[in-house]
Amino acid sequence: MNVKQLSVGELKARFDKKENFILVDVREKNEFEIARIPNSKLIPLSEFSKRVLEELKPEMDLVLHCHHGGRSQRASEYLVSMGFKNVANLAGGIDAWSVEIDNTIPRY
Repeated sequence: MNVKQLSVGELKARFDKKENFILVDVREKNEFEIARIPNSKLIPLSEFSKRVLEELKPEMDLVLHCHHGGRSQRASEYLVSMGFKNVANLAGGIDAWSVEIDNTIPRY
């Protein structure tokens, strides 16, 4: 399934422009507690199918991320299959963000 891939530079530009979108972190709670991109909403992949329709709406502009991008890719594909239109996956995940944008975020 074709899901838009967003680079960390593109995500930073969206933050800088104060665009209205929701950044969804699909990692597990313990990973979120170690490191997070500011303003992320945690919906772990293990709870995703139970929580997504209660907490997200198909018209929302969403960017999903995880550690490297694999889990968030699966979650993004799931959202697209559910009729969500504005979904992007953060290529490289929080790991790429911590290397290229914010080196104060712990790498693990």
